[in-house]
Amino acid sequence: MTELDSKAGLDGVIAAAKQAPGRGLPPVHLWNPAHSGEIDIVIKADGRWIHEGATINRAPLVRLFSTVLRKDPDGYWLVTPVEKMKITVEDAPFIANALDVAQMDGAPVLSFSTNVGDVVEAGPDNALRVEIDPTTQEPRPYLHVRRGLEALISRPVFYELVEMAQERDGVLGVESAGVWFPLGRSEAPVS
Repeated sequence: MTELDSKAGLDGVIAAAKQAPGRGLPPVHLWNPAHSGEIDIVIKADGRWIHEGATINRAPLVRLFSTVLRKDPDGYWLVTPVEKMKITVEDAPFIANALDVAQMDGAPVLSFSTNVGDVVEAGPDNALRVEIDPTTQEPRPYLHVRRGLEALISRPVFYELVEMAQERDGVLGVESAGVWFPLGRSEAPVS
């Protein structure tokens, strides 16, 4: 892709994202443009968005791009009504960096804020899951944000979850919106 193509693709993404009223999300799941390509955008594992080797430091621009992000079986795409541009995501596209706990009808509801301004309640539509990193054996917790897109839960937020966790049948977990989410075994295995 030439520099001119990259600039045109970026401008199209910006224009489409601006069509979302307020903080609403454009209907990217309904858009199936015929034209597709690639753009040199990488979402790093730490949540930074990089374009052509430089960090995108403008939070409103990152938020704008996040609204037109879609995950398809063949990867992550920034999608507009007329084109879609493939990008690289190293881990999860978002980071859950804050947690709020509320009570609704006597039951806890966990609300997570992400690095791109989304607020997501864990529950039936937005599951929490924990994987174990095969290299470090450390937990890698994730929250479903929307349509297959996930947020990696930051270490401090995960520690908050562990502190409030309860044990059920040897498994630590948390409840949110009536759903129990396991975080891991309550005791470390003996080696």
